[in-house]
Amino acid sequence: MKKQPKYSPEVIERAVRMVSEAASEYESQWAAITSIAAKISCTPETLRR
Repeated sequence: MKKQPKYSPEVIERAVRMVSEAASEYESQWAAITSIAAKISCTPETLRR
């Protein structure tokens, strides 16, 4: 069986856009990812991938 993605394409697109837009406000991309991941209730590693 093929695993269904947990997040819709719209949520993924929005999260990536949020990280891109907020990157300049953080000292590293990882810091931005960690912050945004907490806001959308996923792990930072999930968002990074």
